[in-house]
Amino acid sequence: MLINDTTLRDGEQAPYVAFNTKEKLKIANALFEAGVDELEIGIPAMGKKEQNDIKEILSMRLPIRIMTWNRATQSDLQSSLECGVKAVDLSIPVSDIMIEAKYKSDKSEVLKQLEKSLTLAKQESLFVCIGGEDSSRADPLFLKEVMELGLELGAKRFRYCDTVGIMKPHQIYENISYLSGLKLLDIEMHTHNDFGMATANALSGVEAGALSLNTTVIGLGERAGNASFEQILMAAKELFGEKREVNPAVLQNLVKLVQNASKYKISPNMPIVGKHIFAHESGIHVNGIIKNEKTYEAFSPKSVGLKRNFPIGKHSGSSTLEFYIKKMGFEVDSAIINTILPKVREIVTKRKKVLSKNELKELYFGAFHGKY
Repeated sequence: MLINDTTLRDGEQAPYVAFNTKEKLKIANALFEAGVDELEIGIPAMGKKEQNDIKEILSMRLPIRIMTWNRATQSDLQSSLECGVKAVDLSIPVSDIMIEAKYKSDKSEVLKQLEKSLTLAKQESLFVCIGGEDSSRADPLFLKEVMELGLELGAKRFRYCDTVGIMKPHQIYENISYLSGLKLLDIEMHTHNDFGMATANALSGVEAGALSLNTTVIGLGERAGNASFEQILMAAKELFGEKREVNPAVLQNLVKLVQNASKYKISPNMPIVGKHIFAHESGIHVNGIIKNEKTYEAFSPKSVGLKRNFPIGKHSGSSTLEFYIKKMGFEVDSAIINTILPKVREIVTKRKKVLSKNELKELYFGAFHGKY
């Protein structure tokens, strides 16, 4: 699969987010270092400042395909050409609801607009991806018509957009199987997370024959966001068996860059990069992890730049307490461990905060000296 990251376009369209030029350059470079195959870096039609930022990124000469997003209009495409890009996404509405709202017309008008833009793009020898806005609510036969026109006029790819995030993985699989089976244009997945299925839907599309997919770092994007770059990257490596190198330091740097630039904070249990995803509190889990790390971890903390820890909490068992007592260099007395375990749970429940190692030490030796 190809990862086409759109953090610098769709990611920046998240509410309350605005990247400055310096941030964009850092993010673009960090994405390249983290292993993206392609970048979508902005919307030239926004004006001179956006165009200058795009030119700055292009001047970095990253050895990957870099594209811009455009409405399928002559003016938008001309703005991209002035930036010097060699690849573009030309977006058109493809569902009835979008066509009526945006064109006040019918599908024939959409096809006319697309034909004009594709003709100019072909003259300029651009790599073209046709973006099918709201593909998931469109008539599959119209999508076929769009792709046939695209093939005829030199487009290389069709972006299937689940614009409002309403699809389910099995529906995506069926739809993409049909479109990829037509053998017209390569398919790219663009999925939104309104029901929490952006990553699952994107990967389902790949399983059904899609070549590439759009991502954003930390799932940044409109409304609930897009398919997460980190999740797709690790899924490609761990679940799909692709030979991708994941550098944990680079990945963590990228995540921090986007968090700081966007002012968005991720949840501590966010897949792949959440700081608590390797925090094991359950006594049963800790017991298993101590014996074999693979019992309760699909991949290692080190592989994504995180650390494993065992919080001393309400659900801790004797294995956790013994682990820390041994780590502190003391001999373990199982009877004392069993004596203080209820006390640990009582304290944590009452104050809503786990115990520190020093507090555990005090409890342990307090019991040893008969205080409990």
